[in-house]
Amino acid sequence: MENVSVFGAGSWGTALASLLGQNGHNVTLWCRRADQARAINVTGENPNYLRGHPISSNVTATNKIEEAVRSSLWVIALPTQAIRGFLTDVAQMTSVRPYICNVAKGIEIKSSSTVSGIVRDVMGDVSYSVLSGPSHAEEVIQDLPTAVVVASLNCEVAERWQAMFSRPNFRVYTSSDVMGVEIGGAVKNVIAIAAGIAKAMGLGDNALAALVSRGLAEIMRLGAKMGANPLTLAGLAGVGDLIVTCFSAHSRNLRLGLAIGKGKSMAEAISELGQVAEGAYTVKALKEMGRKVCEELPIVDAVYDMLYNDLAPEEALNTLLLRDLKPELPPAMQWM
Repeated sequence: MENVSVFGAGSWGTALASLLGQNGHNVTLWCRRADQARAINVTGENPNYLRGHPISSNVTATNKIEEAVRSSLWVIALPTQAIRGFLTDVAQMTSVRPYICNVAKGIEIKSSSTVSGIVRDVMGDVSYSVLSGPSHAEEVIQDLPTAVVVASLNCEVAERWQAMFSRPNFRVYTSSDVMGVEIGGAVKNVIAIAAGIAKAMGLGDNALAALVSRGLAEIMRLGAKMGANPLTLAGLAGVGDLIVTCFSAHSRNLRLGLAIGKGKSMAEAISELGQVAEGAYTVKALKEMGRKVCEELPIVDAVYDMLYNDLAPEEALNTLLLRDLKPELPPAMQWM
């Protein structure tokens, strides 16, 4: 039994807090709002997310950050763009050198940094892990089966998180490829927006499959430039998460794309969602990251232009299809 703090009481933070509680751990779930914390403790459910699904009785919610930081095991389930500010504030409140497991999937806009880079900048050389894979909170809270991967540069730390999270219906594998798991989890959200737009346009199953496959090619090319192992991106944090995010009705990024493809503005689409779709922000960071490492990311560029430069989906489609002809696997992708 461990004492664990989960920071972020959205759907994913709530589902993982409950899962850890079901595994017998004492879990503190930090919420930004006092009324949300109070409701969770009184009703045993999160009134804002995953309504109707009981949370483990081993979970105690609080909005008092000083209570949550007492644990040395931190699960970060906050939107990526909020993590730097949050850690900067928290670092001034505690001398604890925590074991951090990040479950957010995105890249910071202002620095083009993955979450591991943010943690390193703010917290220095603390233990860092990342958990990712095909794992919609709506199904995890129902104890439906899936498999994910947790990566750390320290194999013993990865195995510790593996043991804490693992359940019969939540199988956890370990990896040492932190960058691969982070890149796979971040870029797939942007590809899912493109998939939603394509679906709304009625382009057909062939087009959707081709789009997702070429999206994977962008993930793998960028991952290779960032030092990731391409086999990681052929696994749960790459292909696995990409598939579920591009085809599941639970996918916020897919639903954002569907709304954009039906002619709604970004503001209208985000308001309709009522939750954060990380891909809408990650695409900004990816555009800059691709420029920095000199990697062409045509689908990322097309999504960016549709979201922020008012490019019509039909024009984006033509731009992608009429690009210069080339091999499917250029020499740069022959990782040897």
